[in-house]
Amino acid sequence: MPSFNTPDEVYAFLNLFLNFERKIDPVEYRLDRMHSLKKIYGEPDTAFQTIHVAGSKGKGSTSTMLARIVQQKKNGVGLYTSPHLLYFTERIAIDGEPVSDEILLASAAELAAGLESRLAEDYPGGEEPTYFELLTMLAFLCFRRAGCWIAVIEVGLGGRLDSTNIINPIASVITPIELEHTEILGDTIEKIAMEKAGIIKTAIPVFVNSARGDAIAVFREKARCENAPLLLLSEEMELSDISISADGTRFSMAGLKGGDSAYKKIFTIPMIGKVQAQNAALAALSARALGFSWQQIEGGLAKARLRARFEILPLIPAIVLDGAHTPDSIHACAEDFATVFPGGGILLFGCAKDKNAEAMAFELQTQFREVIITKPGTFKESDTRSMSTAFLAHGFSTEKIEDTKLAIETARSRSLEKKLPLLVCGSFYLCAEAAALFGSQKT
Repeated sequence: MPSFNTPDEVYAFLNLFLNFERKIDPVEYRLDRMHSLKKIYGEPDTAFQTIHVAGSKGKGSTSTMLARIVQQKKNGVGLYTSPHLLYFTERIAIDGEPVSDEILLASAAELAAGLESRLAEDYPGGEEPTYFELLTMLAFLCFRRAGCWIAVIEVGLGGRLDSTNIINPIASVITPIELEHTEILGDTIEKIAMEKAGIIKTAIPVFVNSARGDAIAVFREKARCENAPLLLLSEEMELSDISISADGTRFSMAGLKGGDSAYKKIFTIPMIGKVQAQNAALAALSARALGFSWQQIEGGLAKARLRARFEILPLIPAIVLDGAHTPDSIHACAEDFATVFPGGGILLFGCAKDKNAEAMAFELQTQFREVIITKPGTFKESDTRSMSTAFLAHGFSTEKIEDTKLAIETARSRSLEKKLPLLVCGSFYLCAEAAALFGSQKT
């Protein structure tokens, strides 16, 4: 049986396979290979219960909150998310910590053994499994080996054809929808919502947070066709008195329909951002409907943390890492930055070539006047010239530095010189580069 000695060796093995995360061009997604892999490994995803989470933004935070809530009942809770910030083992967590080397290495050996002697033509479509398909299967193998009783599974991309959509969950959760990955998911909210709605299963409850009527209509119709009970956050819960600070987010949450759901309480959570109140409410709604107590919900939310979601590194001046890379998420990030740091700041920005830099520059213009443009590392293709053009068009004082490490160091020097906090945004990969340079903070 193949063996591995370190997590790095496992990561190198996985990267021998096609990695769509590195690609910009449209690619074909399919589920038949995952069903084939399930059979090879004895359907590991059936060894534990699952909660499936999709959406355009907030799904990582909501997944993390749900996992922490569920853990309040008992340990043995898996969490599968993406992307990772510094180490790929962050994607496969058990009880709030990256999977142990012992579980990972044994599960990776099991994964590799199942692939031995199999050729591309042995798989549906005549192609080998991809990096993400194998990573997903590795997560399932880890959770089974660790004896997890439940796992929260975040969709990688879309939903309908995502590699995770082979599970039979006890609940489907859908966070807010926006235009994203349009070359793959479609160029309208309705088309993207249809892809996300693909995780809705027959008779399985679905919990939705959306303010967009066009998306809600899609989810309601899909739920009706699948005879799946649908609970919409705006119809079930009311949020008020939302405030944020460098210490976290405070808000009041109350049920709208009487009875047990009329619970009302002020929550304080460590994750910073007005949107995090929405994510927490969706997690609470889902967990409560699944039978978890309000005490468990409070306890779980108080422990939920996630890297590069308005993460403030404890430096002076502060460095804020936020993986926001869509206009809506950048808008929320800029508003939160202005609240926590009303004196302004320095901006370091880099995004992948397929992102809307012009729209993001528009959202950032009211809070920042000075920006350093760079590549978000080497993982994805980017275009610093078009980024610079976009920011110049919105009146920014713009400096372009192709070398990512030099750009980060320059931005930090500017921050120190002007005694202003630094915001790093536009890409999780850029945040990862900054986190690696300034030290990993335990969360």
